[in-house]
Amino acid sequence: MGKIYVFDHPLIQHKVALLRDENTTTKDFRDLAKEIGMLMGYEATRELELKKQTIKTPMCETEVNVLAGEDIAIVPILRAGLGMVDGMLSLVPNAKVGHVGLYRDPETHKPVEYYCKMPQDIDKRKIFIVDPMLATGGSAADAVSLVKEKGGKDITFMCLIAAPEGIKALSEAHPDVDIYIAAKDERLNENAYILPGLGDAGDRLYGTK
Repeated sequence: MGKIYVFDHPLIQHKVALLRDENTTTKDFRDLAKEIGMLMGYEATRELELKKQTIKTPMCETEVNVLAGEDIAIVPILRAGLGMVDGMLSLVPNAKVGHVGLYRDPETHKPVEYYCKMPQDIDKRKIFIVDPMLATGGSAADAVSLVKEKGGKDITFMCLIAAPEGIKALSEAHPDVDIYIAAKDERLNENAYILPGLGDAGDRLYGTK
């Protein structure tokens, strides 16, 4: 069973509080999403494997730890997931980026796929699927399925806000996937929006309605 990790770091809690505020501007919302993505990525990459390598400092030869060559892919769920990509890339600038396009049918609340493009070597990469909101879990579960169909195996899901319903649905659909959450909220409302939530993440990132 994949692990579920809810962050308790003070900086992340503070930045999530600012994200929630309806008075936060589009620019500040975008900056906060990037910063939280970077802070979450720092923890989510903790288990990357290291190997020993001998180098020469200005003083002498020594043995150091370096990444074992494990390649990373970041896969945002369009469009809101794009807001977390730059933060992750600031940590792992050599990562490749795939894209999954899904939208939620306003009546059924079911995800509908319209785009999926992955790096050719996705099967060899540690994959981080990112999306600000984990509401019903339908889009997240479908995105993971699409990545698996393209050959992805080692998958972690990262989100800013999650409802218990979405966590449960994603965990049951993909028990092999780790889930990293900046804040776990109370529930979904009758329209399948997260409460207290932060509104529509895509609209707030890009200034649309």
